[in-house]
Amino acid sequence: MRGRLRIYLGAAPGVGKTCAMLGEAHRRRDRGTDVVVGFVEDHGRSHTAGLIAGLEVVPRRSMEYRGAAFTEMDVDAVLARRPAVALVDELAHTNVPGSRNVKRWQDVQELLSAGVDVISTVNIQHLESLADVVAGITGVRQQETVPDEVVRRAEQIELVDMAPEALRRRLAHGNVYAPEKVDAALSNYFRPGNLTALRELALLWTADRVDEYLQRYRAENRISDTWQARERIVVGLTGGPEGRTLIRRAARIAAKGSGSEILAVYVAKSDGLTGASPQELTVQRALVEDLGGSFHSVLGDNAAEALLDFARGVNATQIVLGSSRRKAWQWILGPGVGATVARESGDVDVHIVTHEHVARGRVRPIRRIARLGAARTAVGWVLGVGGPLLLTWILGGTRSGSTDMLLYLGLTVAAALTGGLFPALASAVVGSLLINWYFTPPLHTLTVADPQNIVAIAVFLAVALAVAYVVDLAASRTAEAARSRAEAETLSFLAGSVLSGEKALPALLERVKETFQMESVALLERADDFGPWTCAGSVGPAPVGRPEDADVDVPVGERLALALSGRVLPAGDRRVLGAFAAQAAEVLERRRLSEQAAEARRLAEGNRIRTALLAAVSHDLRTPLAGIKASVSSLRTEDLRWSAEDEAELLAGIEEGADRLDHLIGNLLDMSRLQTGTVVPLVREFDLDEVVPMALRGVPDGTVRLDVPEDLPMVEGDPGLLERALANVVENAVKYQGKGQVLVSGSVLRLAGEPDRLELRVADHGPGIPDEAKDKVFEPFQRYGDAPRGAGVGLGLAVARGFVESMGGRLTAEDTPGGGLTMVFTLRTDQSDRITQQGKGSPE
Repeated sequence: MRGRLRIYLGAAPGVGKTCAMLGEAHRRRDRGTDVVVGFVEDHGRSHTAGLIAGLEVVPRRSMEYRGAAFTEMDVDAVLARRPAVALVDELAHTNVPGSRNVKRWQDVQELLSAGVDVISTVNIQHLESLADVVAGITGVRQQETVPDEVVRRAEQIELVDMAPEALRRRLAHGNVYAPEKVDAALSNYFRPGNLTALRELALLWTADRVDEYLQRYRAENRISDTWQARERIVVGLTGGPEGRTLIRRAARIAAKGSGSEILAVYVAKSDGLTGASPQELTVQRALVEDLGGSFHSVLGDNAAEALLDFARGVNATQIVLGSSRRKAWQWILGPGVGATVARESGDVDVHIVTHEHVARGRVRPIRRIARLGAARTAVGWVLGVGGPLLLTWILGGTRSGSTDMLLYLGLTVAAALTGGLFPALASAVVGSLLINWYFTPPLHTLTVADPQNIVAIAVFLAVALAVAYVVDLAASRTAEAARSRAEAETLSFLAGSVLSGEKALPALLERVKETFQMESVALLERADDFGPWTCAGSVGPAPVGRPEDADVDVPVGERLALALSGRVLPAGDRRVLGAFAAQAAEVLERRRLSEQAAEARRLAEGNRIRTALLAAVSHDLRTPLAGIKASVSSLRTEDLRWSAEDEAELLAGIEEGADRLDHLIGNLLDMSRLQTGTVVPLVREFDLDEVVPMALRGVPDGTVRLDVPEDLPMVEGDPGLLERALANVVENAVKYQGKGQVLVSGSVLRLAGEPDRLELRVADHGPGIPDEAKDKVFEPFQRYGDAPRGAGVGLGLAVARGFVESMGGRLTAEDTPGGGLTMVFTLRTDQSDRITQQGKGSPE
């Protein structure tokens, strides 16, 4: 059986979550419940420590990280103890590296899975979905977060609330932080405005959870009556132009009460044969979402009944409808949706809002389209008009009575099956007139003597019209089904392109152009409601610059529009086009976000480099300068006479410091060239003998052993860049080698189906590095392990890899057999270039 989770939620540190949790633990212990403290930190607060003292505490697990000692909850010990309830404070806490789980909430999940009830605490700023909101309010981004779903799944969530003024008093009295931190906290994070905003977030988030519990309770107990615990306003939309007025009116009603919610609902016919303007619905959806509401679409042949069912299902308190657009004579068809909803709403208040389209009638698109094709319709008209005449000529000499009428009926059915309603209607009228004239006594008159013949002709007309209507309806349904299938296939294709990762805006616009057979497609945007339109992306020749100049335009929100040129689309195609337009807007937004993220990363990297440069200048560059200055000052001292050996030593120190400065500044300049992309290698063929000896000039004699065969192929690259890269790598290897020699060896790498490459290896037998750190050592300003500050700014390997990659090579790190680190240069050779050219074919 899974354990139950109870969470105490607070708006900020210090509101009393931990004390409330410990108080609950004492109450349960007094009732005989087995309660233990899995992890609770008192943070030096005497009151909290006093509450912990009366409870059993499971010993923590001690850990060491980066030379410091830490303690974490011992999950195994708690599971072995197996209490009924465990207290685990700070749910969003990140465990020390090397712990059983990365996050404490994952430890809690293990305890719950083992059947242990858990009581925990969390602050509102640690919820993952609110991290950006809290950062915007307080200016502090929380590094420790917990997924909202973990907290939502808790059986109980209790809000621990405290007024901002009371919390600031607690802070000032030293009940939250140490005295030396109080002033900074009061003037920064714990400002009254910050605390008020965080408190509102906590209250609203808790209210949403309470609302979820209420909805679940109502559903489980099948309660349909309205409980007016919260204002929830439903806006009934027809897809007409009055929808925007209704949405804005509902927003004004919602603004009068805090926490009100707007739900816009469009009731679509279940057969899909009639519907509203997709463009207008897209605009209304964007408007309601901009105002903080949500848009919903439900199916129902009875709009009033469907709307009321939805309102009762969401526990709505108010419904906003527009005054009917029906003309006066149309009221004979029924009371209308507004009157029906008002009569049947019960406890739900109904607002009928007037608008400028009242009583103007509904403008519906003409649906009488030749669904059967021009040729088939023409054949139907021939059968409907010429067929009865031909049949009359054939039957002219006979008087077969009722048989004649059946023949004419069969001809009408054939006209209906072939041409649809209107040819069948023509056939029925012409046929009935011919039957009356030629076959119904008195003959050759339009009068009918026998009442039975009147009934027969009436039945003939009714049957003919009924069959024609059924055939026409079937043709209509078939056409709509074919269109729906085409739309479904198109939308499926669009969904497939989205799932496959097709996010480029030009590619999506090209799909729109191909799908709808347009000449050009453009996604237009503007900065405000009255600003000029600009093109965010386009395909095809001469795209339009304004939506009103396009043959088809689909608005996406208030400031985006998809404009197509080439032909006018029917309403059905516009519905699918709306999905493409929404996807285009999303792709554009993703592109903007990606650009912003890239710019943010670039700025962050620039800040990191500037910070590292300042650190380098403040220490690593000042150290050799200080040595040079001290040596020069000593040599210029007139009171002392230096021996030749001492002078030589001081001069050597000056030279060493100058060389070190030159090396550091060279690496800094090289790194800046790599960062700005200004490194342009001068590629030519050269031998390693030109590079290796020059690269080893800066290392002490006897520290490097060479094993570079003379028969190695020529290298394709920039010898100057390779020399700098090799020198940095060798100097780094000598630094960490300790005793012994660094081995520099060369060989040819031959792989089946690939051109030969030359490998140059620099192997040391130093301490080595773990696999997870092998790529990090090539990052700028990285020193592995406990390298002292004077050991350089951490640019040597980053510069080396950058130079090698600029020549088309690779620089990687691997373990040295027997211990240590080997840096592997993989370089292009002249043979590999010749093989590549031969594979491509030489020009004639």
